[in-house]
Amino acid sequence: MDASLTGNKIAFFSTQPYDKTFFNKYNEFGFELDFFETQLNPQTVTLIQDCAIVCVFVNDIVNEAVIKQLAEKQVKIIALRCAGFNNVDLEAAKKYNIKVCRVPAYSPQAVAEHAMAMILTLNRKTHKAYNRVREQNFSLHGLLGFDLFGKTIGIIGTGNIGKAFAKIALGFGCKVLAYDIVTNQEMEKDGVVFTDLNTIFKESDIISLHCPLNDQTKHIINKSSIDLMKDNVMIINTSRGGLIETPCVIEGLKEGKIGYLGIDVYEQEEKLFFRDLSADIIQDDNIQRLMSFPNVLVTAHQAFFTNEALTQIALVTYNNIKELLTQNNIENKAALLV
Repeated sequence: MDASLTGNKIAFFSTQPYDKTFFNKYNEFGFELDFFETQLNPQTVTLIQDCAIVCVFVNDIVNEAVIKQLAEKQVKIIALRCAGFNNVDLEAAKKYNIKVCRVPAYSPQAVAEHAMAMILTLNRKTHKAYNRVREQNFSLHGLLGFDLFGKTIGIIGTGNIGKAFAKIALGFGCKVLAYDIVTNQEMEKDGVVFTDLNTIFKESDIISLHCPLNDQTKHIINKSSIDLMKDNVMIINTSRGGLIETPCVIEGLKEGKIGYLGIDVYEQEEKLFFRDLSADIIQDDNIQRLMSFPNVLVTAHQAFFTNEALTQIALVTYNNIKELLTQNNIENKAALLV
C-alpha cells in the first residue's frame, strides 16, 4: 500500500449491507472504514471521528451547514458513490477547501435496462400475472397490453444512461425521439431523432427521463407539460425524483391523461427509500396515493442495483480518493466536482 494512504479513514453514511460487502471486498488500499446506517445531516456529523474522507449517497444532506462542520473536523474529501450531486453545496465545498468527487458512470446499462423493465412490466402487467397465477387464476382478463414495436419513445437526457436506453428502445423497433442541450451525432447515426421538448411531450407514447436534476430540469414534468402529452401516455423516471411535480402527476393519473407511471425515484424519497417501513404508518400522502393506482409501478431506487454497477461504484470511488490523496487531482475530469 502507498505510504501516503496509511492511516486514512473513510466515514460512510446511509450505509446498506451491500455497501459494506462491496467496499470491504475492494479495499485494496487498506483504508479504515467506518460505516453508519444513518443519513448524513447537521445532527449526525458528530459521528465523524478522525476521518479525512466522507463517503455519501444520493439522499445524504451535504449543505453548507454540514460542510462547515466537516471542515471543522478536518475532512478533506467528500466522495459521492453515485453520479448525481444535487444534494451537495459545491460552492460551500470550495469555500471550505474540501474536494468533492463522484462516480460519473457506473454501468449505465443497469439503469437503462431497469427503465425498460418498468415499461414492459407496466405494459404487459407481468407483476399482476405473477400474483394471479400463484392464486390459480389463469384468466387473461385485465392483462391486455400493446406492442412496443412501432411506438414512439421520447428520451429526455442523452448522457450515458439515456444513450444506453436509446439503443434498447431501438432494438425493440421503436421510433426514438430525444432532447438534450447537445445533439449526439453517434445516436443520430443509429436512428435517434433529436428534437425540442414540446415535440417530445406531444408525440411520445412513452417518455423516459434520464437527465440530471438542476434549476432547468426541476419539475420538468408538470401540469403544462402533461397537458401537451398524448392521452394514455406512459412516463418513466429512473433519474431524480425532483424531475416530476408529484401532485400534477397524481391529477394526470386521476383524469386518465397519464395511462402508466413507473418511478424508481421520488422527490421525498430520503424519508422512505432504503428502509423497511412495513410495520410503520407512512405519513407521506403523495406516495400513498401513487401506490394506490393500479397503473403505477414504484421501485425504491433499485435501478442501479446490479453486481456490475456496485463493483464499479466501489472501484471508482476508491480510485478517486487515492488520486486525490496522492496527486490532489483525478485523471477522469468528470469525476472531480470541486
